[in-house]
Amino acid sequence: MGSSAHFLEIMAAEPGAAQGVPFARFMELAMYHPTAGYYTRDFRRVGRDRKADFYTATSFNPVFGELLVAAVGKLLAPARPADFHFVEIGAEPGGGALRDIPHSFASYRTIRLGEPLAVSGPVVVFSNELFDAQPFHRVVWRDGAWRELGVAFRDGKLVETELPEFCAELAAERDRLPKASTEGYHLDLPLRTIPLLEKIVAQPWQGLFLALDYGRPWQVLAEDMPTGTARTYFRQKMGDDLLNRPGEQDLTCHICWDWLEDGLVQARFNEPMVESQESFFARHASEVLAAMTAAEAKGLSPRKRMLMHLLHPAHMGQKFQALHALRK
Repeated sequence: MGSSAHFLEIMAAEPGAAQGVPFARFMELAMYHPTAGYYTRDFRRVGRDRKADFYTATSFNPVFGELLVAAVGKLLAPARPADFHFVEIGAEPGGGALRDIPHSFASYRTIRLGEPLAVSGPVVVFSNELFDAQPFHRVVWRDGAWRELGVAFRDGKLVETELPEFCAELAAERDRLPKASTEGYHLDLPLRTIPLLEKIVAQPWQGLFLALDYGRPWQVLAEDMPTGTARTYFRQKMGDDLLNRPGEQDLTCHICWDWLEDGLVQARFNEPMVESQESFFARHASEVLAAMTAAEAKGLSPRKRMLMHLLHPAHMGQKFQALHALRK
């Protein structure tokens, strides 16, 4: 039985599926169900060929890892990297930003899906596209009010539906929603990024928090993106059919940087900053970047192509951002 057919059996047994469940619950099942979830099944998701669904910055190692080591070293200064352990949260099995990359940190380890989130002491806590992988809620402004969008299982098919009322999770965050909007405006709400951040920063550690991801400020999400930001990735193609291939395609939306910055401030981090990926490496890894550029000045070598993908505005340079902050 294919994973999508297996998922439909799971959805059919979900309480309230005929009437509709919140989109966040549907996504939770589609992404993380133990046997049918996109992220829990054993198959290759990340890579630069057509057999994978999408690529990330780590797909451009060793260049990305070298830039990352340099940038983190500058952000920690005048402290020494050797006094910090580097912890990466959410790395793919067999992957990792610093895997096989020379570094001077005290140690390097990854915390993968399902493993205990335990961090302590002087550390660098790093993640790459972790927060955008969390289940999100969807709402639409209809007839003068926000309506929560859900997914129902009817006549053997998944269909989008408007729920009669907000689920408890969304109702608790109702005040985050704009008081008014334009008819048909869609908002994709990455609310679960907030408790994830809280869980990470509640650990007894001090040092650098660094997250690379894609997102927007709240004002942009709430006022300038009327169709929402939810999308799919399958075989290197972006799509908007969120109910297609459940468990077999990636589901994601833009995160809200303001919410994460606020969470860092509340956890006593100093001056959180969001920069484009291009600006982040240009500012904090300038010496290594200059050396790479000089070494690859002639021709279009593999390393130069990696640099272009990571930094050029038309590729990942502006599409991705870096949020960083220190806690002493």
